[in-house]
Amino acid sequence: MIRTAFVGLLALAACGRRGSDDEDAAPPAVVSVGTAVAGRGVFQETVDATGEVAARPGSVADLGAPGPTRVTRVMVAVGQRVRAGQPLVTFDQTAFAAEARTAAAALASAEHAYERAKRLSDAGIVPRKEAEQAAADLAAARGSAQVARHTEALATLRSPIAGVVTRMDAVLGASVDAGTPLVEVADASALDVQFTLSPADAARVRPGSVVSLLEGPTAGGATIGTGMVADVGAAVDSVSHGVPVRVRVTAPSRPLRIGETVTGHITAGERSDAVTVPVAALVPAGDDVTVFVVDSAGIAHARRVTVGGRSATAAEIRSGLAAGERVVTDGAYGVQDSARVRAAAR
Repeated sequence: MIRTAFVGLLALAACGRRGSDDEDAAPPAVVSVGTAVAGRGVFQETVDATGEVAARPGSVADLGAPGPTRVTRVMVAVGQRVRAGQPLVTFDQTAFAAEARTAAAALASAEHAYERAKRLSDAGIVPRKEAEQAAADLAAARGSAQVARHTEALATLRSPIAGVVTRMDAVLGASVDAGTPLVEVADASALDVQFTLSPADAARVRPGSVVSLLEGPTAGGATIGTGMVADVGAAVDSVSHGVPVRVRVTAPSRPLRIGETVTGHITAGERSDAVTVPVAALVPAGDDVTVFVVDSAGIAHARRVTVGGRSATAAEIRSGLAAGERVVTDGAYGVQDSARVRAAAR
């Protein structure tokens, strides 16, 4: 009996120590996180890309010298707006004027020769073929004179369209060759946005897809309008290894500038009954994706999900999560399975 009582006392003492240890132990840490409820509804999958405002094909004029010459005057600069017919660059006209004079003299001589040959032919003095040859020589002289006059006129480059100077390579006093592009003018009223997508993303985009356009190279820029995919390239660019996608701006909120950087959210698909969560809720786990589902007791449970499409802010969940369940968003990367969480104050 004495031994039994002693064992009981030891047991009571041990229980007392355990109770004291439990009271001294720190309570489980509570992680402050952001949460959101999985929704159900229409989901628009988007492809995000960064592009540049560019002139529409067919609305750009490339201009150069009509022949070997020298630049004598440059009258405009890059970025300057010009009107149709406005002088841009002047070349040394000496050679062009001399050529025009020579062609004019040749034309006068051909006209005189033709008149003489025609009179003699009509009188039967010379064969008709001589008059026909003189007529052919006259036509050739007229063509040469016309080209020479046109070349002389091109000694002053004039803009063929109203627009903006987007390139100026003419340098005062520099020699230039015929046909070398020196000035580029683009119609500022006909602008597109040129994007480059990966082949996989380009395969998800179709002509006619709606595009939201934002300022700058990141998704946080101000909205500058909407557009529509006009063309998806059929080949991969050898330099960028991407596929060019051209977007026509249909409703700009302000005038765009050639060369301006733009971010685009390109609609790649739409589903009417999708379960969605904020993109911040997705946590990569190797080849899988996990979300942390918060139960009624505030415990976060890691759950593997299958992700469908994505947009800039939301992701479609194909399986593993039901609409109405609450998931961790902000702070999801710092949460462990079965951690106690509380919603952070906003």
